[in-house]
Amino acid sequence: MTKIKQYIALSLVFTSVVLNGCKKPGDFGDMNIDPTQVPNPTTKSLFTNSLQALSGSVTTTTGQAQTLPALVIGNNVGFIWAQHMSEGPYLTSSNYADAAAGQSYWAYYTGALINLKKIIDSNNAGGLEAEVTANGSKNNQLAAARILKAFVFWKLTDRWGDLPYEEALQGATILTPKYQKQELIYADLFKELKEAAAQIDGGSGMQGDILLNGDMAMWKKFAATQRLFMALRLSKLYPAAGGLAATEFNAALPDVIGAGEDVAYTYLSGDPINNNPWYVNYSVSNRNDFAISEPLVRYMRANGSGTDPRLPVFAETLPNGTIRGLEYGRTTQVNIPNVYSRLGTAFRSQDSPGYWLTYAQVCFAKAEAAKLGWISGGDASAKTFYDEGIDASLELYGVPNATFKNQTGVAYVPATAIQQISTQRWIHLFLNGWEAWSEWRRTGFPVLTPGSGNTNSGGGIPRRQAYPVADKTSNKANYDAVLVQQGPDNINTRMWWDKPNP
Repeated sequence: MTKIKQYIALSLVFTSVVLNGCKKPGDFGDMNIDPTQVPNPTTKSLFTNSLQALSGSVTTTTGQAQTLPALVIGNNVGFIWAQHMSEGPYLTSSNYADAAAGQSYWAYYTGALINLKKIIDSNNAGGLEAEVTANGSKNNQLAAARILKAFVFWKLTDRWGDLPYEEALQGATILTPKYQKQELIYADLFKELKEAAAQIDGGSGMQGDILLNGDMAMWKKFAATQRLFMALRLSKLYPAAGGLAATEFNAALPDVIGAGEDVAYTYLSGDPINNNPWYVNYSVSNRNDFAISEPLVRYMRANGSGTDPRLPVFAETLPNGTIRGLEYGRTTQVNIPNVYSRLGTAFRSQDSPGYWLTYAQVCFAKAEAAKLGWISGGDASAKTFYDEGIDASLELYGVPNATFKNQTGVAYVPATAIQQISTQRWIHLFLNGWEAWSEWRRTGFPVLTPGSGNTNSGGGIPRRQAYPVADKTSNKANYDAVLVQQGPDNINTRMWWDKPNP
């Protein structure tokens, strides 16, 4: 049973009990209710549940994995639209055949987001479920929940654009929330991240934190790092060195994560509930739906050495000793095993980590900012940060190589700097599909094209996800309004920050 079905089932059971189980003569009322027990989940359990859901806990039906990591690492749409992976026996996502109908975001609202709001509300109300000894200081609970909530909304708005935001998560109070403009969502997320980071105090850290282990100094860095990346996302809107994007970038820069402070979700070996989803997909469910894409292999070989130290980590080496990428967006089905390279074992073992924010990303962001003139140093600084990003990426994936950054096709060249930085960032973001796709939309690099089986009537790679089909009926008035506000509800409509290259 999926989490959504469980949520609905529990709601129905609760309703049945309320309507049928009391207020009758002879009823025993609350005789069997222990007054010493907290009737609501503790805030630490809500926080744990939110992190597990966001990291992409696999839901199963008849023993087969139905979904892969959904928010950060990217489900089968995210890593396919980013062209990190290609489909073999099923040809739907890479041809965009399943995109026009719309994809639902409501599992995030009824799952992690409502849990995080409950943490905030419980603390503000002084609820027993937020008791500080067991769950962390009030300020730190509020800060961690606000930061993670902002992270979820950032990822969602970058996929759909305008979204239910201020009027969302209000329960029966507002059943048909308005869609907030992405520009206003971004502005509020910047505010939330700054306020939440400033709220962190010296008390005990957020309990139930299976991402950062209650380290509030790291949550402060998490918030700043997200602000840094959000600011860079606005580079086409505010390119000037003194503009909004550069100002927000520089304000966040002093507090971002540093070397060795990569934020990764830890999966567990020996615990089927918390195994890496790729392990479940390949090794438990015995599915071979995806292989590493030919475009990724091609770009990773476009250098003086003809290969990239990360390639044998990303991709499986076939029995004949080669690595072979699968054509992206093909028109005919193929079987993958022993013909095309699947994921390397470093990504599909039981305890393979899932990276959320990394130091290499920070380095590439700083390199681009230096090239844009947002920070000092010009090309000299841009090269330094670019080289550091490549070194950090290779180090993270276990293949340190001090000379790779100097290879032909990799070495920094001022005239092609933005393209090089963007390409190396795209490679580094392997399987962080939604982020890689967002950065590709922003920069246009690396140069990616749809496959031969492309069914998108607009002709190109999607620029956004379409709204859930249910919104057209259940929230029709606001759905109709957002079409005027943002544009047609299709995968070719550019959102607020997604501007064409000059």
